[in-house]
Amino acid sequence: MGKQNMTLEQLKAYDGKGTDGKIYVAVNGKIYDVTEKGQHLYGTDGACAVFAGRDASRGVATMAMEVSDKYDDLSDLTEEEREKLHEWEGKFIEKYECIGDLVKS
Repeated sequence: MGKQNMTLEQLKAYDGKGTDGKIYVAVNGKIYDVTEKGQHLYGTDGACAVFAGRDASRGVATMAMEVSDKYDDLSDLTEEEREKLHEWEGKFIEKYECIGDLVKS
């Protein structure tokens, strides 16, 4: 499969409810397919379902279950939050397939 670069608006379609049940989550500018390995977390009833089809970067960096509908450059994160974001990014890289980049519309 080739890279599937997407905007936030395009990413929203991959929340597990449409698009053939695909679930994509963006972390630190990369989009990951969590459909199979992450269904229990990111699926409709999962603890992290709020991140399905969304950019989870700020949420994992700040340990808050929050998302935004606007492109977030993350420039206001503290050093500690940036470190946490990179830790989570490493977990995503290890577990899920990166299918593209999150791009600003």
